[in-house]
Amino acid sequence: MPRPTKKEQLLSEARKEFAALEQLIAPLTPEQMTQPGSLGPWSVKDTLAHLAEWLRMNLGWHQAGLRNEKPAMPAPGFKWNQLPALNKQIYLQYQDTPLDVVLADLQQLHQECMRFIESLSQEQLFTSGSFAWTGSHNMAIFLNANTASHYRWARTNLRKNLNRASQ
Repeated sequence: MPRPTKKEQLLSEARKEFAALEQLIAPLTPEQMTQPGSLGPWSVKDTLAHLAEWLRMNLGWHQAGLRNEKPAMPAPGFKWNQLPALNKQIYLQYQDTPLDVVLADLQQLHQECMRFIESLSQEQLFTSGSFAWTGSHNMAIFLNANTASHYRWARTNLRKNLNRASQ
């Protein structure tokens, strides 16, 4: 799917993909949502916690930038080529978090991210260099990667594995 080039497109895609993810998981029982194996060893809950943490990190990068700090990206102690290790750390960090906490956290962070996008102008979102911490990228690339694209990735993989499990 092509990257959004307009603010409304960015918001619309993120909302659409989040709603589709919610629709996919809505009929699942708590037992189904916490059973390992929905995405590798991860449960649906683990996948949702992963999404929430990446939203949290994205918002945190911006907050660090506002404080004139260089954010540790993607996370303290990790480089971009170490994403599997970072994602494993996220999994371990949240594996014992109750389902209701993960669901509330994801909902709250998604809404916070939508408000953040709404607060930015078209230029702030799509002009490289609008924020020092984004380097040669524009803000929309980070936001799209951690909203619509990430939600779509989760939904696609969860649906595939949930369909397999129901056969």
